[in-house]
Amino acid sequence: MQDIIKAIEEASIKIKELIETGDTAKSEQENSTGDTQLKLDIASDVIIEDIFKTIPRIKAIVSEEQEEIVNLNKDGEYLIAYDPLDGSSLVDVNLSVGSIYGIYKDNFDAKSIIASVYVVFGPRVEMVVAIDDVKMYRLKKGKFEFIQTIVLNEKGNLNAPGSTQNCWAPFHKELIDDIFNDGYRLRYSGGMVPDLHQILLKGGGLFSYPGTTDRPKGKLRQLFEVFPFAYTYEKANGQAVDGFKRALEVETTHIHDTTPCFFGSNTEINRVLEVYKKNG
Repeated sequence: MQDIIKAIEEASIKIKELIETGDTAKSEQENSTGDTQLKLDIASDVIIEDIFKTIPRIKAIVSEEQEEIVNLNKDGEYLIAYDPLDGSSLVDVNLSVGSIYGIYKDNFDAKSIIASVYVVFGPRVEMVVAIDDVKMYRLKKGKFEFIQTIVLNEKGNLNAPGSTQNCWAPFHKELIDDIFNDGYRLRYSGGMVPDLHQILLKGGGLFSYPGTTDRPKGKLRQLFEVFPFAYTYEKANGQAVDGFKRALEVETTHIHDTTPCFFGSNTEINRVLEVYKKNG
């Protein structure tokens, strides 16, 4: 596993340089879900794939920016699904963005995930690795140094509500309004990585991206975004659900499947489950 972590570190240093100097314009290409790709998305994807190709223990990879699984080493042990530059449209306005990696064995599905890594590119570059617990590292003078182990409190005070609000179910809007009425603070940048990172570092809260009238199955991708963060939150003593069950019990039928998702500390997630059970 350490060879994969080192590969992600190497890719992250190169992506940091790319963000600082690269072209933020749109390309003429679309990804599998119809989003116009930025040139940064494509360049970041190339950086990661080229580095992963040098690791013999990686059997196959799949990127959010590509249509199909890329087979690398038939005798490899690990499968990696990754989002090379999540929130890349925020680079143009100088907000934090990130990379997300899910490390799987045997199959690309929730029950096969064995580790996750994400990297935040902000004022500082930080990498969070979840295996048995959740450890954060910070890039200092070209090397990632261990900073802390992350553990969520039972209850937080941040609320990050995603998706198009006029497409929310009435009961979901009531849930979010009630949480704000209880004194929770709005923290939402539009970037999944920095928003979920903030909740982890501040001790707890709720990040939500529900199913909506325009996207009943949600927008966030299972393999590249939801499952890696679900693994991280569970290892940090929090929870991740789709509204009714653990996110890591959601079935995958296609590598680009999406799902509604909620991440947070236990008090907030239990509140979500109670509301959705009543209205599901």
